[in-house]
Amino acid sequence: MSLTALLLVLAAAVVHATWNLLLSGAADTRAAAAVTVVIGVIAFAPAAALTWHLSARALPYIAASSVLELAYLALLARGYARAEMSFVYPIARGSAPVFVLLVSVVALGTSISALTTLGVLLIGGGIVFVRGLANRGHPRDLALALAVGLCIAGYTLVDKHGIVHGASLSYLELVFVVTAAGYLIPTWRARGTQALRAAVTWRTLIAGIGFFGGYLLVLAALRIAPAAPVSAVRETSVLIAAAVLVISGRERLAVGRILGSVAVVGGIACIAFG
Repeated sequence: MSLTALLLVLAAAVVHATWNLLLSGAADTRAAAAVTVVIGVIAFAPAAALTWHLSARALPYIAASSVLELAYLALLARGYARAEMSFVYPIARGSAPVFVLLVSVVALGTSISALTTLGVLLIGGGIVFVRGLANRGHPRDLALALAVGLCIAGYTLVDKHGIVHGASLSYLELVFVVTAAGYLIPTWRARGTQALRAAVTWRTLIAGIGFFGGYLLVLAALRIAPAAPVSAVRETSVLIAAAVLVISGRERLAVGRILGSVAVVGGIACIAFG
């Protein structure tokens, strides 16, 4: 991975951790998620319109990515409503590069180095520690977090091929327009107008810009680097989020969760450079 791609992805990791910290702290995470994605679409619409460039060949990828983004958003909001961010976030982000790697090997016949194998083992062990060795409850929370990771892997692989058919901003604007509509309408029906109005705060404003801008940085990196290392390095957001949660005192992280988060990031680094 080039230095430019590395810096783009690290910047995306910081932005991603920030908007997730803001979203997970909302009173109504589902309404806040709906407002967040709508704000992101509106904020970047003028720039997308002025620089529009997109081929019709991108449309199948946009459709697939939108479905995966919609599933990702719905599962993430539900996960944050059910469990602590320090549980959901490391598992979701840590499992994503493993899924990307597995698909790459099965579909593309990519060989796995010893360092990459070590990375997979570290991430798997880290996920076990994050969940808790003695924690046998709430299997649905674990399933939700892993489902989020699967969605992340899915849209990363789709977008890697989709962005070659146009400008990144144009591509992402269409993806998120569909995602916003698909998520906002059912949320409005379930929560009502009042809940959506209450969710319009400075937190969702910043989260919306971060939601869109952070992934725009990832798309820029995907243009110049393979999907697996981009997906892996992006997940350093796990350690950033864990550090903020500890420093702010927002959550008390058990030693196992801290060690698990560090193991996840270590495994991600092995996959990125293996």
